[in-house]
Amino acid sequence: MALSKLEKRIRIKRRVRGKISGSADLPRLSVYKSNKEIYAQLINDKDGKTLASASSREKGVDANGTKSEVSAAVGKAIAAKALAAGIESIVFDRNGFVYHGRVKALADGAREGGLKF
Repeated sequence: MALSKLEKRIRIKRRVRGKISGSADLPRLSVYKSNKEIYAQLINDKDGKTLASASSREKGVDANGTKSEVSAAVGKAIAAKALAAGIESIVFDRNGFVYHGRVKALADGAREGGLKF
């Protein structure tokens, strides 16, 4: 039986999450995208806490333009929140999505905002 698109993504996600983990000094930047929106969270896996979050639904994020442009704006927003919280380096978690298009645009936006990964 063939796997569905969601089942494939979850299988990839589990494989990647077995190798990376976030901590207080090096949190995990988790990305989730739906058909319309994109979300990013900085997570400390040791304590199970979200340190900062940003999404395309927030008022502070410029949600005009293409989906990739909005994703880059979300990346810059999460970078600004991370730097305000004293976080400079992160581990990137693409959450099973291909590092292409909107996910890549968010990562590039976060790098432009000053995060290192």
